[in-house]
Amino acid sequence: MHSISSLLRLRAVVVASALLLGCSSPNQPAEKQAPPTASGTNPAAEGFDQAGSDPKAIAIADRMMREMGGYDAWRDTRYLAWSFFGGQYQIWDKQTGDFHWEKDTLVANYNLSTQKGQVYSRGQDISATPAGQELLGKLPAIWNNNSWWLLMPFKLKDSGVTLTHKGPSKTMAGQPADLLQMTFKNVGTTPENRYEVLVSPTTGLVEEWAFFPKAADAQPAFRRTWSNYIRQGQLLLAANRDEATKPTHLDDIATAQTLPAGVMTSAVPVAKLGAPLK
Repeated sequence: MHSISSLLRLRAVVVASALLLGCSSPNQPAEKQAPPTASGTNPAAEGFDQAGSDPKAIAIADRMMREMGGYDAWRDTRYLAWSFFGGQYQIWDKQTGDFHWEKDTLVANYNLSTQKGQVYSRGQDISATPAGQELLGKLPAIWNNNSWWLLMPFKLKDSGVTLTHKGPSKTMAGQPADLLQMTFKNVGTTPENRYEVLVSPTTGLVEEWAFFPKAADAQPAFRRTWSNYIRQGQLLLAANRDEATKPTHLDDIATAQTLPAGVMTSAVPVAKLGAPLK
């Protein structure tokens, strides 16, 4: 039997994830394995709005991919792990679409392609209960939101994205930046969103982003830094998502090509792949 406290925590997680959700899908849950590319290339996903996007924005996105490790490194990285705000820990298998998610004593193992999985509380299977069914129904949106906060810079040329260069700008810290705008067409959980992505002309990396719930909104719902880049395997990933007066970061960021047997099907929380941010 699962406890009342576990059910309350489960509902709190579902509500929190729904409130945080504000993004398009970061790509297919299980990415197709494309053949190796020519050095330095960054092919757009099928459905990227090439006609509506402008060449300068695309060139900035392509340089960004190179600076973060390159398209082949992104394609070939299999597992990504990280802790999200509110104590959620997850591991995503980019090859199969398997998603292992944890919150306190709750664990879910779910396949984003088949949309099937199991939910456990204190190691007991609660998949068939109303609470278990509720969480299973929310896991695609939870993955969509949580992975976007980690991986957005890799997704500038995803299906449904229109990418435009809005000219020179400045970060909250007053540093010069190229301002890219992301809008979406018929894709993801919330295609009405808009993002501003501020990219350093010196490093070619994202330094800041702003989220607009509606594309026509004049002011963003938030503006946060994108900083503290750390090499994880072949990729360069950023941990900090600070607001102007509130330091915030993602923890336990890690990549892997293999995992110990049973990690992605474990009914209880697993040992984290990455060390906490220091």
